[in-house]
Amino acid sequence: MINARKKILKEKGVAPTDLEEEVAKALFDIEVTPSSDIKADVRDICISGAQELEVKNRSAVIIHFPYRVWKNVGKIHGRLVRELEKKFSKKHVVFVAQRTMLDKNFKAKGIKVRPRTRTLTAVHEAILEDIVAPSEIFGKRTRICVDGSKLLKVVLDPKDKDKENVEAKLGTFAAVYKKLTNKEAQFMFPKLDGAITSGGASSLSW
Repeated sequence: MINARKKILKEKGVAPTDLEEEVAKALFDIEVTPSSDIKADVRDICISGAQELEVKNRSAVIIHFPYRVWKNVGKIHGRLVRELEKKFSKKHVVFVAQRTMLDKNFKAKGIKVRPRTRTLTAVHEAILEDIVAPSEIFGKRTRICVDGSKLLKVVLDPKDKDKENVEAKLGTFAAVYKKLTNKEAQFMFPKLDGAITSGGASSLSW
């Protein structure tokens, strides 16, 4: 477990949880497995946190990565999710980058200009993209309900429907987004409406 600890990057003095140690060990096992085709990439990856979330009849593991290693994660995103889901049997695994958000009082902290990437809206948009990755977002629409609440409808690229068991994870995506942003979202794939476009293919609606 000592070697696995190097896969966890926590603030000084903060002890990792049992789940974080379990994720770190799983990453280390992949790194030292001779037959693994992603071991070299995993060597440069560490986590900053992990949490478990109950979603209907199964659990989901949300793994947080330091932003500086997120690009490395992106290179092997799909394959790494598959490997970790094998190790965390019957659990969905979702990756999210650790991002720093600046509130409207940023000037009091000595910061003259707040980068757009640090705003609440930008961070929540980035979290949305992280959750569904490596699938891509096809479209978004906000629905205002009768009671005034908002529901974000997120449509994923139809070409990803049969990949990586994505369709079975739509409920998990919504639960994770709610957990991380406290916002309601519904994830779906567009439907073929039967209409034929000029190219001869059926058009999509949502």
